[in-house]
Amino acid sequence: MLNSQDVISIYETVAVISDQMLLAAKNADWDRLTELESQCSEHIASLREGEGPIKLTGETRDRKVKIIQKILADDRQIRDLTEPWMANLSKLIRSNQTERKLVQAYGSNQVA
Repeated sequence: MLNSQDVISIYETVAVISDQMLLAAKNADWDRLTELESQCSEHIASLREGEGPIKLTGETRDRKVKIIQKILADDRQIRDLTEPWMANLSKLIRSNQTERKLVQAYGSNQVA
């Protein structure tokens, strides 16, 4: 079971990673973003396993709330940056699938 300082420390680490994820998304560095997502998931898993019902008081609780709000704001910005890219990727995949179906149906020398 994690104590309150451990919990805050992990949340702070996740906040730092979310900063790095936002920067990677802004730079369209999708490989780096994927690596950072994996790191973030590991920290979140450790929180799920060890956080438990810890009573946080005053300043510690306020700190946790602010960190979570920052992580959520970063997440929203990351989604705003990645969703158009994902939509384009999906469109490209559908286009490639359509092309393959046409080739299968009509042969490769029929498609321009």
